[in-house]
Formats: sequence, structure tokens, C-alpha cells
Amino acid sequence: MITRCYRLIACLLLVLCCSTVTAAPPPPAPGPGDKCPVCGMFVKKYPSWVAMARLRDGRYLYFDGAKDLFRYLQAPVKYRPSPTTPPVEQALVKDYYSLQVIDAKQAYFVMGSDVYGPMGHELIPFAKLPDAQEFQRDHHGKRIIRFHEINQGILTTDRKSVV
Repeated sequence: MITRCYRLIACLLLVLCCSTVTAAPPPPAPGPGDKCPVCGMFVKKYPSWVAMARLRDGRYLYFDGAKDLFRYLQAPVKYRPSPTTPPVEQALVKDYYSLQVIDAKQAYFVMGSDVYGPMGHELIPFAKLPDAQEFQRDHHGKRIIRFHEINQGILTTDRKSVV
């Protein structure tokens, strides 16, 4: 009886140790010709700031930062590369500290800080609220916001006037 229990425990441990959690593969890095559809900047030069939109057909659009990603999300017809560009299925940003790609809908964004992105004032993304709070304190951020709070007013607000 005890031997059978040990075998069962050993089998369970073996299964747990050998099983792998299959996470979605990371999006491909932008190539030298990939441009932000909002501002036209070549994004490969700024890998730490790259934000992405995964399209319904599996392709990616790359942006020079979270602000331009949100500009695109709010006016895709205005910025889409062609009339046949499919809708966005997922918005992705990079956590400022770890540089891990995270779902923009789950991120915390610090606005109004003294850290600038390639195009100036930027929404700085974080996977964890404590990291966003620490960054806000260290870099004089004005506010922490979530995906659903970002609107045209936020995107056009100057750092000095952030409430």
C-alpha cells in the first residue's frame, strides 16, 4: 500500500516536472523597414519602446511607443497602412523595467513623468502596480492610468497640465 502511494506520488511529480505550460510565442521583433503607422518613425532603432498591435490575420503593426499605439486604436481607419488592413485583435506593450511584452489591457501606464520616449512624452507601461507606483515616485509621474481610461484627451495632454 505504501509502495503504491510512493509510486503514485513519484508519477505525479514526474508529470508536473515534465509538463510544460505553453505560452504564446513572443511577437517577432520589428524589421529594419517597419515604420510606426501613426508617425512614420522606423521603430527598430527603439526596441525598448516598441508597442505592437496583433492583427486578426496574425500580422503585427509596430509603434514607437504606447501613445502612438493608442492613437491608432482610437482611429484605425485614419492610420491603417491599407484599406484591407484587418482589425486589431490584441494590443501589446513592453513593461518598462523587464522589457517583457504584456497585454496592454492588463498594463498600468504612468503619464506625465520626466522620462521621454522616442517621440517625447510617453505613457510608460508596467505589468505590476507596485512597479508603476515606484516609477511614478522616482520620475515625478503625474498619474497612473489603465487601458480603458486612455482617450484622445490623455493622448494630447501636455506633461505640465496633467491633473
